Amino acid sequence: MRIFKCCGKGLILKELKRSYNFFIKESNNNEKSKGYGLIRDKSIFANDIASIASVGYGLAGLIIGVEHKWISYKNAYDRANRTLDTVINNVEGENGFYYHFINMENGKREWNCEISIIDTAIFLCGAIVAGEYFKDEVKEKAEILYKKVNWEWYRNKENNYFYMGYNPERGFWGHWDMYAEQLMLYVLGIASPTFPINKDMYKDMKKEKADYGEIKDIIYTYCGTLFTYQFSHAWIDFRNIKDEDGINWFENSKKATLANREYCIKNSNKFKTFNENSWGLTACVGPKGYSGGFGAKPCLSDIEKENDGTVSPCGAIGSIVFTPELSIKTVENYYNNFPKIWGKYGFKDAYNLDMDKPWYAKECIGIDKGISMIMIENYLSGIIWKYFMKNQYVKKGLELLGFEKEKESIKI
Repeated sequence: MRIFKCCGKGLILKELKRSYNFFIKESNNNEKSKGYGLIRDKSIFANDIASIASVGYGLAGLIIGVEHKWISYKNAYDRANRTLDTVINNVEGENGFYYHFINMENGKREWNCEISIIDTAIFLCGAIVAGEYFKDEVKEKAEILYKKVNWEWYRNKENNYFYMGYNPERGFWGHWDMYAEQLMLYVLGIASPTFPINKDMYKDMKKEKADYGEIKDIIYTYCGTLFTYQFSHAWIDFRNIKDEDGINWFENSKKATLANREYCIKNSNKFKTFNENSWGLTACVGPKGYSGGFGAKPCLSDIEKENDGTVSPCGAIGSIVFTPELSIKTVENYYNNFPKIWGKYGFKDAYNLDMDKPWYAKECIGIDKGISMIMIENYLSGIIWKYFMKNQYVKKGLELLGFEKEKESIKI
């Protein structure tokens, strides 16, 4: 137990600052390097390997740093501007999409990884919001990067779904066939002035519904993993807007978050880690390595085989805009009762009390610190939502997809 406990807004700000520090200190800051501005995939065990998604979250982090006076506007502008130069000139990819993992020193492909549509989109969202905030050259370069993306190349014309992945050795594989974290793809893709997709891609996405206990009509994801209900919401302010079918995605993520917590409560007899203040099953590192299968019902996958008691703090933190009081209570529990998951970048990736010996992750992962950082800031100020939603292509994309304001928000 800690001698001095921390709670409420003070603790949230502490996690925000330390998450921000990940993107500053795990960045290539050598101005002579071809990889300037690239950010590590994780804090340890990654050597010089960056992820393109980490770079996107890091660009958004610069805005947060300026707003909290952790970095000067000039220094943040220069970092954003030079980072975009790095991506434009040196980062390896194809048709405007980038490899998931890249070398921090030169921007070249690592680990024989895939050209990732979703990680490229996260990067683009970071570039777009930085462009709206910093304007001038940053905005110009963000638009150059956005216009380069050939969304049609990544579309399977036979079924009108985006492919899940691509690499030169294997070609395309899988499909984004049902709802997950890819809402941003449709918004960015349909508004493209160079390679626009058709509106039916969004309409054709499967939107399977199910109840969990008293929580009704959740449009659920395959694994029930919580990040899928969060990632697009980090950028797009879905509050009080609905599509042509009346779907309010913000309210859906709120319901999915409550279901995830309820699942952990109901399964607390099976797993010591699960309880009302330890929930948020999401993709993270576990005792056996990284897994995207940790999740909660409703879902399609056999999560009873996937779950092993691992819980990641970013699960509840990434849902702070949906369930603020519940998320904050959970963060207080982690900080005050489990000091081994706290470190120089705030909460480490996960913990598990159901092993023979309690297990605690040693590393922080960029995308998990990123979703924590942005959602905390959106909860506190809405600044990332504010600037992202100013972008002409984002506004056009939502309009083309048929989103409109609701007269009043849905209550659950």
